[in-house]
Amino acid sequence: MSKSTELFCRFPKSVELIQDFEDITPSPKALAECRAALYSSNGRFFAYTQPDEVVILDTSSQAKLYHKIDMPEVFDINFSPMGTYLCLWCKPVQLNKENGTWNDNLKIFNVNTKSIISEWSVRHQNGWKPQFTSTETLFSRSVNNREIQFFEIDPQGSSLININQPTYKYKIDDSKVTFQNFQISPGKNPSLAVFIPEKSGKPASVLIYNIPNFNQPICSKNFFKAERCQLKWNSLGTALLALSSTDHDTSNKSYYGETNLYLLGIAGSYDSRIDLQREGPIHDITWSPTAREFAVSYGYMPSETTFFDARGNAIHSLPTAARNTILYSPQAKFVLVAGFGNLQGTVDVYDRQNKFSKVVTFEASNTSVCEWSPCGRFILTATTSPRLRVDNGLKVWHASGKLIFLKEFPELYSIGWKPQDLTLFSALRTLEPAPEAHVSTTEYTAKRDAVASAAAKKPAGAYRPPHARGNGTSSAQSTTLYQKELENSMKGVTPPPPPGFARNGGAARQRTIPGAAPVAEKESKAAAKNRKKRESKKGKEQSPGPANGPANGPAATTGPAATVGTSQTQESAATNSAPSDENPSSGGAVIGGVASLEEKKIRSLLKKLRAIEQLKMKQAGGETLEDTQVIKISKEDEIRNELQTLGWNE
Repeated sequence: MSKSTELFCRFPKSVELIQDFEDITPSPKALAECRAALYSSNGRFFAYTQPDEVVILDTSSQAKLYHKIDMPEVFDINFSPMGTYLCLWCKPVQLNKENGTWNDNLKIFNVNTKSIISEWSVRHQNGWKPQFTSTETLFSRSVNNREIQFFEIDPQGSSLININQPTYKYKIDDSKVTFQNFQISPGKNPSLAVFIPEKSGKPASVLIYNIPNFNQPICSKNFFKAERCQLKWNSLGTALLALSSTDHDTSNKSYYGETNLYLLGIAGSYDSRIDLQREGPIHDITWSPTAREFAVSYGYMPSETTFFDARGNAIHSLPTAARNTILYSPQAKFVLVAGFGNLQGTVDVYDRQNKFSKVVTFEASNTSVCEWSPCGRFILTATTSPRLRVDNGLKVWHASGKLIFLKEFPELYSIGWKPQDLTLFSALRTLEPAPEAHVSTTEYTAKRDAVASAAAKKPAGAYRPPHARGNGTSSAQSTTLYQKELENSMKGVTPPPPPGFARNGGAARQRTIPGAAPVAEKESKAAAKNRKKRESKKGKEQSPGPANGPANGPAATTGPAATVGTSQTQESAATNSAPSDENPSSGGAVIGGVASLEEKKIRSLLKKLRAIEQLKMKQAGGETLEDTQVIKISKEDEIRNELQTLGWNE
């Protein structure tokens, strides 16, 4: 159905769903906003909301108007199991602020008698739906999460039910404890499952009672790490799966918290924790329609899908893959295992009755709704809004993987098959051949085949980085800086040093890489000018000045101190001519923009020489050095020898 634009129904005239179909738009046409719309579980009625009314259609043959309920601002609706009662949740309105009185916004409407049989106030929409037994003899409601009240329904469904006089009730004795949710089982002998979360160091618990005997549970399970719990009965109401979860994972391995699965059985009163072989979250759990087995998708991606019998024993595991959804066909003939949501939408179909043999794999990207048809031969996938506001539409696939129908919508809000009884369809022992595809699938199928064909023809080769593409070079050719440097050294090509390279005595010093031929460098004008300045300055420092001239400093003194000072000046000049670590541009030969290992080592040794010269200056000035500083000075010859070994010349 489209929301706030149009409601329509599609009724196949035959099980094959080939070309024989028609669109049925109810009259009068729904033009206003539709907040909720759904079929009854038996498929007879279809109800949808309008701002001032709720419309019920009889879909036995055509979508004809059955009844209109004049009731404004209905936000949500829900049918009872047999479709006899329609529950309505309206907008809550506070009538009196002083005593906290609210309007009776939850109403139970008898579809057959077209009358309201009960109403009361429920302020919160979360968990508002009353639960009925499968025979519709009882319905229940929660009171402050401390009490569950059950009300017996008149078989004729005509008498008004007094909501203040429950027929039965379940109540927690401890006033400090509240239950979080409960679930009534299907079947002729209904049971009640109640989940009580952990609190104040007490473990969480799931309790199962026979209705209306609430004195002693027939089965129970206590466990920790359970802030929430999803309760899921099998179709017979004989076993319950309890999926507990927490927001925080104590092992800090999962962003999604921690999940655990427990199985509780009515027959024999057994309970157990399902042992899963892999770590990680539980993505999906589902019972088989036969009620004799269930399947679990779990673990970090790629996840694992395992099938268990009714006692919790593993019977089969599928290969690990990126999957998070499991759907049995209505007859339990096929099992659909898919990866939807944030996964790419790959769908696998397995034949459960043929030792889990794979039938087909196909792609249904951007799927937000996936359902088996009531006949178990077709699969509906759809992209709906507001989860995705682009590519809204539906696709119908045959169980063999063939796309047979497609329709796109500007905005699609909800969609689903009309529920029908399995007895209306023939038994599915062998899957019939897929029918001829509708003309609507022609363009989509052609585009999909073209993309697949182009991907198959595209040659697959080794990865090449962007800078090495399109230049005709081999992918095996060297691309790393180290390989380029090695190739250049083998060819005898050494790039010229950058300007300002270390000089000594006014002559530019060309660094060489061991094994590479030296390359003559032509001195630039700027380099010649700087060299002349340094020679002029050096000449002035070495020329004798006036005796005891204060301006000449230690170089003008006589004796040993003068010798040390002169030597220091020369060494300083040599040191100053060395490349500086702080200025990368003054380094040696740079290959491919990065200095070689020899150059880095030379720079480090020259830095040590500069430190030694400074210590010698302090020593010449009469300053007392520490032992470690004296040891550094003693290693000067060793450093100079290592520099010569690396090819450095003063």
